[in-house]
Amino acid sequence: MVVDAGTYGLHQEASAYLASLRARGCSPNTERVYAGRIALYLNYCRMRRLAWTEPGFLGLAGLQQWLIETPLPSRSTRCRPGPARYRSQGTANAVMTAVGEFLRFGAAHGWVPAATTTLLSEPKVLRCAPPGYDCGESGQLRQVRAAAFRFKIAEPGYEDLSVEQIRRMLALAPRARERFMIGLLACTGLRIGEALGLHRGDLHLLASSRAAGCGIEGPHVHVRRRADNPNRALAKSRFSRTVPVTADLVALYTDYQYERDRVPQAASSPMVFVNLFRPPLGRAMSYPSTKEMFDRLARTAGHACRPHMLRHAAATRWLREGVDRDVVQRLLGHASPLSMEHYRHVDAAEARAAVEHVNWLRERS
Repeated sequence: MVVDAGTYGLHQEASAYLASLRARGCSPNTERVYAGRIALYLNYCRMRRLAWTEPGFLGLAGLQQWLIETPLPSRSTRCRPGPARYRSQGTANAVMTAVGEFLRFGAAHGWVPAATTTLLSEPKVLRCAPPGYDCGESGQLRQVRAAAFRFKIAEPGYEDLSVEQIRRMLALAPRARERFMIGLLACTGLRIGEALGLHRGDLHLLASSRAAGCGIEGPHVHVRRRADNPNRALAKSRFSRTVPVTADLVALYTDYQYERDRVPQAASSPMVFVNLFRPPLGRAMSYPSTKEMFDRLARTAGHACRPHMLRHAAATRWLREGVDRDVVQRLLGHASPLSMEHYRHVDAAEARAAVEHVNWLRERS
């Protein structure tokens, strides 16, 4: 929810926008992130004495600069503050995107004048069309509407983790539950929402699951989208899928089950990942508690450790090992093959091997 800074009541328009995200089936994590970005915009308008419905061109341009020039609150709890931190241009772009969607939603409901939404985009000619885009027979579809308030930044690419880093994470994880979660994400490429939404009945870890009414052979995991999970975890894909798992992951789950069985409050929960070490015991793990867990692990390991990095690592490893792209797409639960473009990374060793393979300066017989 978003609270009005003046009345301390719910900001009705912002709350209605967040409710629309919920109605569209967006995950609670998406809703939470968008709530923070909309609140940031409303606070900016309040500080600059702007009407949020009519910020004007200068107001929106000022917001774009304010986002990267305003220091973020210090994370340090010590008396001596740490170095100043600033938002990146990429983060500012994400905030401006959320603000644009919010204003368009307001225009559709008559709260925001049409003149405001016309400022949000401008005509642009696509010189390099994305893969699969149809420019028309004479290129008439190359002119599109592009975001007007957006920093031009280099594509950072997707971050993943090496096999050595994942093994180090497993070694440093203090509890069996954490080790199973890391192994599950690295082995299957599941999104964190999909993992947190797993029910115990979704894990078919025997050689044969026919006794459970499942004809799929070998240990595997069922990924299903459910809107009634107690932790509001939501699978992004609307299509159910199964993902095979390895014997090593089954062993990690056995260790986790032993750890879980020692907490009586966890016995009645159908969810796979539950609170075992702090109240409320037995309740399904939430997004914030999972992020806190990975943040602690990152500080111990000395490098970034985010759940989505394990998904990228799984996809990159499969593609590098020669797994067919259609198979990888199915394993990851992507609806479009275009979503696969970001996963394949060429590392330094592969680049050197390619150059050495075609060495035109080498004498040939």
